[in-house]
Amino acid sequence: RSVERRGRHVEDGPLWSLPELQDLLDEWIVTVWQNRPHDALRDPSTPKRAFSPNEKYAMLLESCGYVPAPLSGEDYVELLPERWHAINAYGIRIKHRTYDSPELSPLRRQHSGVAERKGLWEVHYDPYDVSRIWVRDRRGERDRWITVFWRHLHRVGVPFGEMAWDHARQQVPNDSEIQIAEATAALLKRAHNGPADEDRPPTKRSRKDRRVAARTRATAPSREVPDPPAESEPMDKDTADSALAEVIPLGLFDPLADPWRRT
Repeated sequence: RSVERRGRHVEDGPLWSLPELQDLLDEWIVTVWQNRPHDALRDPSTPKRAFSPNEKYAMLLESCGYVPAPLSGEDYVELLPERWHAINAYGIRIKHRTYDSPELSPLRRQHSGVAERKGLWEVHYDPYDVSRIWVRDRRGERDRWITVFWRHLHRVGVPFGEMAWDHARQQVPNDSEIQIAEATAALLKRAHNGPADEDRPPTKRSRKDRRVAARTRATAPSREVPDPPAESEPMDKDTADSALAEVIPLGLFDPLADPWRRT
């Protein structure tokens, strides 16, 4: 019932760390406590029934509503998946991709201050866009996020995710970062061009190639490039002046005028 009655020689056995205990407590609160009826949560219309915290919150939400608060950019970064990496002289390497930024210079080969993670740095990433990552800087009074871009981002013109990168990596035997980037760019180009037409011989692709290309194209934002304007003969000055339309100035707004009276 307390830490004083935990038994003898407990230190010699397997123990949970404080972060692990916190995760277990959070899981128990979400799955058990919030869904279990509480005797203090009752409603005047049904006094014999006990409600759970989730049910009571839903009732209050229906009666009082809520104020939607927009998320900031840091909130979105905070919700992304996390990894823990060391910041080396060349930057951060994730799945054969190198991320580097001049802002990482004070953090290279330094301890993050998180002893539970052996001094590694907290990194958040987007599985559907590997063009950049975010590193949490804990040095100041307030944590801040450092945006770090992929070193070979210029080789691929459109955003892509982990699925396209892993598929392209299987086609490169020596795991060269530049060759994987070029293979990914070729995959995205095939996804953008679509199926071959009659004037172009068809390219044989596997079922996995088509699935990866389709999912990559579905998750990438639409970036339609408009057609260039048609070339025309230059007009001389007299023709250009005569082609100008008549300019009709707008009237001034009169707050005292009757808006229903027609002029």
